[in-house]
Amino acid sequence: MHVRQLPKIDFVVISHNHYDHLDAQFVKELGNNTTWLVPMGMKSWFLHQGITTAHELNWWESLKLSNGVEIVCTPCQHWSKRTAFDTCKSLWSSWVVVGEKNKVFFSGDTGYCSVFKTIGKKYGPFDLSLIAIGAYCPRDFMQPQHVDPAEAVQMHVDLRSKKSIGIHWGTFILTTEPEDEPPKLLQQELQKQGLDPNEFIVTKIGETKVLVDHSTDNNNSSNDNLLKYSGNNLQNSDNSVVQLLNSNEQNE
Repeated sequence: MHVRQLPKIDFVVISHNHYDHLDAQFVKELGNNTTWLVPMGMKSWFLHQGITTAHELNWWESLKLSNGVEIVCTPCQHWSKRTAFDTCKSLWSSWVVVGEKNKVFFSGDTGYCSVFKTIGKKYGPFDLSLIAIGAYCPRDFMQPQHVDPAEAVQMHVDLRSKKSIGIHWGTFILTTEPEDEPPKLLQQELQKQGLDPNEFIVTKIGETKVLVDHSTDNNNSSNDNLLKYSGNNLQNSDNSVVQLLNSNEQNE
């Protein structure tokens, strides 16, 4: 899929500046046609790319867009580095997106830490969480920076997520676990904890999932709350599209 094939993008959140999460070509092609939300210390990089629509946030700061959607920069456990001379000179983050009817959490890259319980208490429950599940071996090296599937399930619980989708696997071979292992271990961990396997799923490249919440529809499907998730094959493991919409918008 090419950038030109994407639907209208209202905003993009960036987790940190590592090359597998921040592709300069993608940023330039999408350009100033969207609003960029970036962690503290990254706005100057975007300005250097000619992007003037980037907003820089610190942890726990938020920005409300003109369409009423609120975006919150939330903590996670990782690090940053783009060159040999800028290690941890910019921040890394997870993100919370609060729409009129739905709330979405995006983990970015992270090791497991107690902050996800705090985020869950402050902003949860979430209608949808996008949680990293891959690039975790060897554990003695990767544990502080990347969760494994068991820790991803714990994040799902901590966040009080109604539905989670596993991301950050199967795109780049960064670590030593088998490429197809994360989804298998994810399902094993869900079974081990007695959780519904449909609570935490993965998608195929290019697959679209439409998630429907009937809890407020009063038998009227026109009031269904929908979340539409599309995992695509752009060359970036975090380039996924989430649409917050109701069924009236879906039918237009």
